[in-house]
Amino acid sequence: MNYKVNIGFFMFFMLLILGTFSLLMGIYVIINDYLFLLEWVVINLNSVSICMSIILDWMSLIFLSFVLIISSLVMYYSCEYLKMDINMKRFFYLLLLFVLSMMLLIISPNLLSILLGWDGLGLISYCLVIYYNNYGSYNSGTITFLTNRVGDSAMLMCIAWMMNYGSWHYLFYLDKMMGFSFIGFMIIMAAFTSSAQIPFSSWLPAAMAAPTPVSALVHSSTLVTAGVYILIRFNFLVYNFYYIDLFIIISILTMIMSSVGANFEFDLSKIIALSTLSQLGFMMSTLMLGFPSMAFFHLLMHALFKALLFMCAGVLIHSMWGNQDIRFMGGLCIQMPIITSCMNISNLALCGFPFLAGFYSKDLIMEFILMSSINTIFFMMFMFSVGLTVMYSLRLSYYSLSGDFNSFSYLSLYDCSSNMMLSITFMVLFSIFGGAVLNWLIFNSPSLVFLPFDLSILTLIFILFGGLIGYEMNFYNYVIIFYPFIYFFMGSMWFMPMFSTFFITNSSLGFGLTYFKLIDSGWGEYLGPFGIMKFLISLSKFNQVIQMNSLKIYIIIFFMWISFLSFFYN
Repeated sequence: MNYKVNIGFFMFFMLLILGTFSLLMGIYVIINDYLFLLEWVVINLNSVSICMSIILDWMSLIFLSFVLIISSLVMYYSCEYLKMDINMKRFFYLLLLFVLSMMLLIISPNLLSILLGWDGLGLISYCLVIYYNNYGSYNSGTITFLTNRVGDSAMLMCIAWMMNYGSWHYLFYLDKMMGFSFIGFMIIMAAFTSSAQIPFSSWLPAAMAAPTPVSALVHSSTLVTAGVYILIRFNFLVYNFYYIDLFIIISILTMIMSSVGANFEFDLSKIIALSTLSQLGFMMSTLMLGFPSMAFFHLLMHALFKALLFMCAGVLIHSMWGNQDIRFMGGLCIQMPIITSCMNISNLALCGFPFLAGFYSKDLIMEFILMSSINTIFFMMFMFSVGLTVMYSLRLSYYSLSGDFNSFSYLSLYDCSSNMMLSITFMVLFSIFGGAVLNWLIFNSPSLVFLPFDLSILTLIFILFGGLIGYEMNFYNYVIIFYPFIYFFMGSMWFMPMFSTFFITNSSLGFGLTYFKLIDSGWGEYLGPFGIMKFLISLSKFNQVIQMNSLKIYIIIFFMWISFLSFFYN
């Protein structure tokens, strides 16, 4: 067991050193405004050159440093979280491969090398989701894997179409692709599958079947953010896409659907997963409205506080003997004060509480949306989703942290972790100070926000209003009693998991059953193998009759042969 833990510690130190080096290099590139492009030509085919490329600019290096540092802390966290697991070594290797796939995707300006990282993420995420090897994890892994295969198909079609340009360096051809919307559409489809936007939303809550450290990594800075990162790289093509308004509406609907669903959910992991989906919709819509650098800023901030939130949730689940239902929690702030304080900090950062990490990105985005010429419906939906975020965050805190303890009285809860506590402490520091530091680092000049007083406080009003409704919702269950269908509709993500599973599988399985009955075991069998068999049996019987040494048959065949010869050789 110590040998397995030592592997985890070694990977932790290795990723931490790489992440620190990447962060320092990113700061150096930002200060000097450098860009490093490395290229290795693998093979030349006529006018097409197949290259493996690496781009090191401020965006890739800063994002890479965040991924590596969060991954290192998750590795350290896992050393204690999976201490008694017999497959711990396999888990560490899978997690390392997952991080390496993400690194390849981040530093690639080439669609071919991006595909390697993209496929690696999809394949290894499947291995991580089915880690516990039970029926539920197999189902969740299948949904995750098949949904991501749709994105792979879109990426392969982009690669096929880009062969017309003679190279897969998309950065050099963005202006050339402007008149050809097919590549832009396929890139958006690939990003939508990875970032779980409608109609591909069902895999993200299902992927919570994986261990909590995987969720802390997958739902904060790796798989779900890969699609947003690709769209930020293709932002010039995406922003000028002809049907972009349709995708903005889909992103905002994803944001509202997941936020409303989180208010009707009682599973701790599912609530945090739905909050991730809400923030992904927020990033996608911000990006498509024409603010790519702000979407990237929010992507980094979200990685910090969401990893912290998952780590704290993992400690709570660990302490509650695997129970994830928030109705059985309560009063945890008395028994586990340090962990619940850290969880509250991450919840407040998620809501955009002033001077925490989420505030700097979220407030900036909201103010720029207020200043832009966005239509009223988009604007109101944005504001509504901001209120809903505070609503489900306050509900989560109320159920799990306040009141009386609702589980078994013999459960002894206390802040007993050492490795997990250290990782959480570091993430808390990042969640408090990361936003202020990165704000000055990424934006080299302060952003001008010029708004009247009523619009300035509008975001704050919606936040307070959402918090008030979230608090009041804890006391009233009339929605469940009087409107069960609405409760079921809202709580099941607008039936999105049913559409992704039963809606597709039932029709195809039904068609397969009908085909089996009518064709395979019916007319197809009768006219196919069975009919051919009967025909061959009758032919062989006729042949046996001919060869029965009957003189009449021989004389008839002889006269037929004579007639044939006389007819043709007359």
